[in-house]
Amino acid sequence: MKELQPLNENVLLELAEDKGEQKTASGIIIPGSATEEKNTAKVTAIGTIEKPAISVGDTVMFKKFQGEKVEFEGKKYLLIPYADLLAKVVETEAI
Repeated sequence: MKELQPLNENVLLELAEDKGEQKTASGIIIPGSATEEKNTAKVTAIGTIEKPAISVGDTVMFKKFQGEKVEFEGKKYLLIPYADLLAKVVETEAI
């Protein structure tokens, strides 16, 4: 089995599949290229980072237009520097 392992202070994020074109209620077709990309993704692997605040399986928010998009064994990933991560998405209880 092959896997991608990020080097140095990089993080590998698994990107959600594109939904392609969408159709509005009034019948207008919006191509996938016109929709805004999400800036959240699931952490798949972490490089050599001392005491990272994230772990594999976490969902994180990252800076837009950063990192390197790669495709590996049919899945889309983003290889991004750890410093370009903005936040970790966490579940909390309602007050």
